[in-house]
Amino acid sequence: MWTVETRLRHDRAGLRYTHDLTDEEWAAVEPFIPPARRGGNKRTVNIREVLNGLMYVLGTGCQWRDIPKDLPPRSTVHGYFDRWDYDGTLDRIHHALYMECRELDGRTASPTAAVIDSQSVKSAEKGGPRLIRRVTTPARRLKAKSGTSWSTRQAC
Repeated sequence: MWTVETRLRHDRAGLRYTHDLTDEEWAAVEPFIPPARRGGNKRTVNIREVLNGLMYVLGTGCQWRDIPKDLPPRSTVHGYFDRWDYDGTLDRIHHALYMECRELDGRTASPTAAVIDSQSVKSAEKGGPRLIRRVTTPARRLKAKSGTSWSTRQAC
């Protein structure tokens, strides 16, 4: 329920963009960000700004090329997005925040029940979305190009 305290806590007026992370949000997410790789050049990008860029794209629905110029370049933001998706960083962040939200709501961290509808069962039996093959329509042949014609006359 929106109270004076919750409105103040969720107020984003002081941020540059409404999707930027607050200090409290950054403190919750920062431990899950992997450190810079060993060797090579030192990390020069501000990881919090990369996450702000990612949140901007996800929150506004804009295209990657429309990321504002004061955030890191789109190639940097997209590169970190791909890397964190591949190594499971985004999944770990989601899981931790999910459990925290459940605990704040007074429930256990892990759900104890699930609802399964008939559509979910049907897709699971087929192997789920990973086994769905994209079917391409074969090219149509023109009858004029083939050596045969189907419009032959019959003699009476």
